[in-house]
Amino acid sequence: MDQPSTIKPANGKLGILMPGMGAVATTVIAGVEAIKAGLGQPIGSLSQMGTIRLGKRTEGRSPLIKDFVPLAGLDDLVFGGWDVFPDDAYEAAAHAGVLEKDTLNAIEERLRTVKPMKAVFDRDYVRRLEGSHIKSGKDKWGMVLEVREDIQRFKEDNGVDRLVMIWCGSTEIFLEPNPVHNDIESLEKAIKENHTSIAPSMIYAYAALQEGVPFLNGAPNLTVDIPAMIQLAKQQGVPIGGKDFKTGQTLMKTILAPGFKARMLGVRGWFSTNILGNRDGEVLDDPYSFKTKEVSKLDVLEYILQPELHKELYGDIYHKVRINYYPPRGDEKEGWDNIDIFGWLGYPMQIKVDFLCRDSILAAPLVLDLVLFTDLAQRCGWGGIQEWLSFYFKSPQAAPDLYPEHDIFIQLMKLKNTLRFMMGEDLITHLGQEYYD
Repeated sequence: MDQPSTIKPANGKLGILMPGMGAVATTVIAGVEAIKAGLGQPIGSLSQMGTIRLGKRTEGRSPLIKDFVPLAGLDDLVFGGWDVFPDDAYEAAAHAGVLEKDTLNAIEERLRTVKPMKAVFDRDYVRRLEGSHIKSGKDKWGMVLEVREDIQRFKEDNGVDRLVMIWCGSTEIFLEPNPVHNDIESLEKAIKENHTSIAPSMIYAYAALQEGVPFLNGAPNLTVDIPAMIQLAKQQGVPIGGKDFKTGQTLMKTILAPGFKARMLGVRGWFSTNILGNRDGEVLDDPYSFKTKEVSKLDVLEYILQPELHKELYGDIYHKVRINYYPPRGDEKEGWDNIDIFGWLGYPMQIKVDFLCRDSILAAPLVLDLVLFTDLAQRCGWGGIQEWLSFYFKSPQAAPDLYPEHDIFIQLMKLKNTLRFMMGEDLITHLGQEYYD
């Protein structure tokens, strides 16, 4: 990506379109409205609460990121999306049970105005979900046209200047890359022929890119991580990114594993299990959807620990991941990790992690940041994969010949250096020799 000569200003309103308006999406919508009403703080959002150091440490320049780069403001955001249930954002948020009723009641009037459009849905791709609020189109190409019309109508009805689409829906069944994904022509032919390798998420993504709308993938679905979508994004000059929001257990792994490698501590085994009771947990109770999530979660340690470079420390690691649907827990996910490590002379040690987290509370600020930063990238003229946003994803998308960077600290450095690069500031290497010369 070239340094932008100019960044288009964030004038007007920014529309956020979310396929899947369940727990995560409604927590984002209600959270933003609550923050605007002074009922809470955007905790967990780097774009809103993070700072960025500029120049030397001795200069004392560390502005808030939102004051450094020209991001859209929270007052300029307009929310919309699609769901298999007709509930408005207030009803859906109340049903999800993430936020307290007092908070929802205080912003009920605003939430009631956010009503989902009928969803593209095929039960062959999400087998534990049923819904009546779905499009009646007979073929996948017809669905593409309907979604494109939805986008155009939403933009016009809401007086929106720019849009970003971010997948907040359920995890689809595991799909392998197929030859129909290899180029735009093959992809379009496959959509028109109702090919089984075209999942509903791809219909949304294809429609978005054709409308010049950036697409971000918050689930481990294949979606835009295929050559045809990458080509289309570049052709249209539109950003794409994914995949799978990095929230609970994987967040812990990307914090802990870099520490083990930094200190050259060995890892013999890492056993992870989760209990989760929301709609996501129910969908993942299906082994075909779980397979998609499992691949996303397993890749993390492989790339961080680099066993091919450190065979004696990580060459024989046993890594197991399990997700268990447990309705009483709701959105309050619990992740248990047992980590068998070893140190000096091979002596064994253990670490136990019990993370009682709130899935949507951790995901909501990621959605906000991703949308704001992706809109910024669009205004910089950056199309295609936005690897600098890997910080937010379990399975970051990268160029086909690159391994993805999973180390959260490297990801954060990359993100902040990209913002410095955008604004013509010196990149920070942390060498610091100039202080001692």
